[in-house]
Amino acid sequence: MEAIYAIFVMLGLGLFFGFFISFANKKWSVEIDPRIHEVEDALPKGQCGACGYPGCLAYAEAVVTNPDVPANLCVPGKAAVAAKVAEITGKKAESVAAKIAFVRCAGTYEKAVRTAVYKGISDCVSANMIAGGNKGCTYGCLGYGTCVKVCMFDALKMTDEGIPVVNPDKCTGCGKCATVCPRNIITLVDPEIMVKVNCNSRDKGPIVRKNCKAGCIGCGLCAKECPYGAIKVENFLAVVDSSICMEKCSDPVCLAKCPTKAIRPAIWGILPGTEVL
Repeated sequence: MEAIYAIFVMLGLGLFFGFFISFANKKWSVEIDPRIHEVEDALPKGQCGACGYPGCLAYAEAVVTNPDVPANLCVPGKAAVAAKVAEITGKKAESVAAKIAFVRCAGTYEKAVRTAVYKGISDCVSANMIAGGNKGCTYGCLGYGTCVKVCMFDALKMTDEGIPVVNPDKCTGCGKCATVCPRNIITLVDPEIMVKVNCNSRDKGPIVRKNCKAGCIGCGLCAKECPYGAIKVENFLAVVDSSICMEKCSDPVCLAKCPTKAIRPAIWGILPGTEVL
């Protein structure tokens, strides 16, 4: 008898709290703006975070509810998505600057010196934590493909030579690959640039020559040859001002002067060094 009584008490309590929760949910519910889901559906769903928000839904909520959040923050979506978001939110569709991931290293297995044998987790971050990896150049690509693994658009491929190559037709410029690289080798650039420096080393010339045949030795010949002052040597590394280069140069004579061919024509989708073939 006591067991039956207890069951009825529990059932009564359950019904009471159920009705209370249902009432509270209706009483204090917050109306969700339907445009949030419309914007989310228009986004590419990469969850890359290039917009500065933790996922597409978070950006959709921000761009709908906050008048200061622009409609063009979805880098992977480019102009088409920006126009759609602007249409839904009633905001102005600002232009979206195209970007592509650039791997600033040409230190393939053939050209870069290996100083150790690494047998740990096949991950660049893990390898870099153990004595800085197994490459003589402490600025070069470790080649374990962490950037490839995080790319949500299948735009990166690890080659047999140990350097990842970017597919220009698939790369959205979201920058996810750049955030995981422990050596900050990957950067985002304008896909229309004419020349690129395939090196990330800040070591002096003799050290670079010792560790990598493809590295920039900071000789400055490219800077001296450039008639527009678009190239400077900073921390023993050639740096190109792409805005000056694209605006003024139609014949990049700097390419012929580089003794290690660290500065190359900006041709995407191929391994650095194969341009000459």
